[in-house]
Amino acid sequence: MARNPVARDAVLDAFEELLIDVGERAATLDAVAKRAGVSKGGLLYHFPNKEALIAAVLERLDRLAVEDLALMAEAAEGAAAYFIRSSLWSDSPMDRSFVAATRLAEVAHEEARRRFAAIQQQWLDLIAADVGTAMAKAVLYMGDGLYFNAMWESGTTGDGRGRHGDIEELLAAVERLRD
Repeated sequence: MARNPVARDAVLDAFEELLIDVGERAATLDAVAKRAGVSKGGLLYHFPNKEALIAAVLERLDRLAVEDLALMAEAAEGAAAYFIRSSLWSDSPMDRSFVAATRLAEVAHEEARRRFAAIQQQWLDLIAADVGTAMAKAVLYMGDGLYFNAMWESGTTGDGRGRHGDIEELLAAVERLRD
């Protein structure tokens, strides 16, 4: 019998939410089952252990990163501007996946760290193709700083509306860096 993808996604979403809200240690199998509204047996049907859940979260991150990198590569405004504009919390699947995986990296989960490094390198490569290698890290750090400061101020429920002026200032700085 085929596994129900809706139930599987609900379990994975619940695990992601718990990672974001309470961290890796509190995201137990029992807590995930409760949050997903399934029995523990239902959870175990889709994910036999916590490592399988972690692997699925990281696979989701990879898939979403590939989609985002494609948008970044195709952005008419350029990869640097796309990166900065997309560096505010929007409660997108990519945002949730990114923060959930960050919570894994915080507890020294080596595979999460490896995947973050790979994604970051791909971002740097695209940004470097747009603004040059010397400026790529500056743009990356601008976007990261914007993202983390907005998260610090409003958390995962904020929309970053107060940061749109910051985005325009950073984009103007990127244009000056291009010269």
